[in-house]
Amino acid sequence: MTDVPGCLVGLPAPDFTAPAVLGNNEIDPRFSWHAHRGDDYGLLFFYPLDFSFVCPSEIIAHNNRLGAFTERGCKVAAVSVDSQFTHLAWKRTPLEEGGLGPVDFPLVSDLSHAIARAHGVLLDERIALRASFLIDRAGIVRHQMVNDPSLGRDVDETLRVLDALIFHDTHGEVCPAGWRQGDEAMAPTPEGVAAFLTKHAPRL
Repeated sequence: MTDVPGCLVGLPAPDFTAPAVLGNNEIDPRFSWHAHRGDDYGLLFFYPLDFSFVCPSEIIAHNNRLGAFTERGCKVAAVSVDSQFTHLAWKRTPLEEGGLGPVDFPLVSDLSHAIARAHGVLLDERIALRASFLIDRAGIVRHQMVNDPSLGRDVDETLRVLDALIFHDTHGEVCPAGWRQGDEAMAPTPEGVAAFLTKHAPRL
């Protein structure tokens, strides 16, 4: 079972200060998510444990696309219930020895489980679920996804949703199913929906 509050979409993103290993491997004992994100978009994602199985594939996938998030003005950080020292040891362990290797965004320590609990993703008071939160420039959660620990995420889908969020914030139009950059969006009116579906319904 997980702790409340459950869905955070539409609510201010929980802020926190906690130890973290930064991209340059320095340990910041008082890493502030709010200060790190500033006025940018933010992606905060949780994973269950260091030195585990699906987790390194997800962290590496996020790191491989960090440039794409940066280009979109989105700061990234990851959280698990491990200590900052375990994070650092994992980063310093080569991939061929089951390690993580270099990661250029902060890995936050949540030993108290307070951060996972505040986001409603603490599983059985032990570990965090695979949860992702996209936060807008006003600090509001606009997208939330939560997976069982056995199910890895698609980071390209996170980027697609971020593109849709930025497009909507910039242009005011809404983004239909499967929307990607360059696709036609729709006006949020009955007429806009009718016009879009008349043109695109067969390929949805």
